[in-house]
Amino acid sequence: MLDWDVIAPMIVAVVLIVTAGGVAVLRPIAKRLSELVELYARDKRSGIANEVQQMRDLLETTNARLQLLEDRQDFTERLIGSGERREQGGPERPSGPAG
Repeated sequence: MLDWDVIAPMIVAVVLIVTAGGVAVLRPIAKRLSELVELYARDKRSGIANEVQQMRDLLETTNARLQLLEDRQDFTERLIGSGERREQGGPERPSGPAG
């Protein structure tokens, strides 16, 4: 039978070696995993910011196109209005500044 005075130091030594080995092996893996999680979180945040910027660009484009349509509609209404005045025999008056 083995004596506890011999077994106890061997158990302590084995536990220390296994712990040190585990830390040595698992630390780089845990570090890399934390970097990947951080990159994922950063990409998600920048993805949201990118989507917001795309929505702003889309709204600006839509606003510009709407303004262009409004200008064309105003021009058409003035053109139709001046044609109706000519048919009625009234004097033709420009409704806006010449441009």
